[in-house]
Amino acid sequence: MDSKIRYELEFPLNSSPQLLYQYISTPSGLQEWFADNVNSRGEFFTFIWDGNEENARLASKKSGEKVKFRWVDDQNNDTEYYFELRILEDEITKDVSLMVVDYALEDELEESKLLWENQVSDLKHVIGSI
Repeated sequence: MDSKIRYELEFPLNSSPQLLYQYISTPSGLQEWFADNVNSRGEFFTFIWDGNEENARLASKKSGEKVKFRWVDDQNNDTEYYFELRILEDEITKDVSLMVVDYALEDELEESKLLWENQVSDLKHVIGSI
């Protein structure tokens, strides 16, 4: 299996960290912009896109700041890959950004970045940050 490359993207948003956190940490919030459907059972989340299911475990979260989902295999064992959504707030200007950390195969890197840009664009519409 080819190894994936870690990358980070930062998106400025006009939102309060508290509001944004609801959209990155709850199944209902994630379902509004990230996936077609999101279900959770305890720490395990199922993300559904176009009928395809991907399973992840909520590996860590810090209220109002970040969530980290680790992809799991068919037996719910952690894989080495994860995605993290981190809320950054500038202490002086109070500008808010969403930092995305994810992994992609080298030949799919640009496509993955474009997908995140589209998803965060949906998020901006949902929270009124256009």
